[in-house]
Amino acid sequence: MAFAMLVALSPLMVAVAVGVRLKLGSPIFFRQERPGRAGAPFELIKFRTMSDGSGSDADRLQAFGGFLRSTSLDELPELINVLRGEMSLVGPRPLLMEYLPLYNDRQSRRHEIRPGVTGLAQISGRNDLAWPERLELDVVYVETRSIALDLRIIAQTIWSVLARRGISAEGEATMAKFRGDSDAA
Repeated sequence: MAFAMLVALSPLMVAVAVGVRLKLGSPIFFRQERPGRAGAPFELIKFRTMSDGSGSDADRLQAFGGFLRSTSLDELPELINVLRGEMSLVGPRPLLMEYLPLYNDRQSRRHEIRPGVTGLAQISGRNDLAWPERLELDVVYVETRSIALDLRIIAQTIWSVLARRGISAEGEATMAKFRGDSDAA
């Protein structure tokens, strides 16, 4: 399915790559080590959305990058991660490596499966969710995953992207950093 999506979306991906090059410069791709299944690191690939330089993420996120994020076009290269077996189409989103030691035992269960391009937390509020709620939805997905649930999440993801809901937490370019137990509800 990821291969078919890559082929079908390749003209769009080329157009986005050209836009990133013209608006933000090089490199076109943002690459970052993220934890996969069992916390094993892999290199996540996305289209770059921020300008170079110093300042907060919000300062570096310009109009074009904001458009890519709001439409989730920046996520399209993650289909390569799916093809490589590092990610699934559906699963908990791969967060930052620095968060691994901050998860409690239950939250760590999110790493029992491969991370996904989309997931239950994304269709339930995306970055509008507080960390405890978001991580709980990831674990609920791990505990209840099925083909029917995956198909529902994929369908609702399309709607969420078109509606551009939950793109960023209030006052953040995306979401505030996870701080572990200090983020508990």
